Amino acid sequence: MLATPRLLAWCEAATCAALEGSLAEGATSVGTRVALEHVGASPVGQELEVTASLAHVDGRLHRFAVAARHVGGKVVGSGEVTRVVVDAERFLSRL
Repeated sequence: MLATPRLLAWCEAATCAALEGSLAEGATSVGTRVALEHVGASPVGQELEVTASLAHVDGRLHRFAVAARHVGGKVVGSGEVTRVVVDAERFLSRL
């Protein structure tokens, strides 16, 4: 079965891919909020399609609607992921 943490990781990866190419040099994004419902089971080997659609932008904040479906139909998860664009070097220096 598909574990919820794996589903979440794929949803976050989809949001990163959606931002790829639009970030300024030296910028990256960090996740700040996740709301995810895992509503259906997926057996081992089931192919999934995970999508992230930009729903809202407010300056550096980007909110995405995410969804995961079995290829050809059934929704198994959906929710919202919020990411904030940061200067990578500055962010890492504060850790």
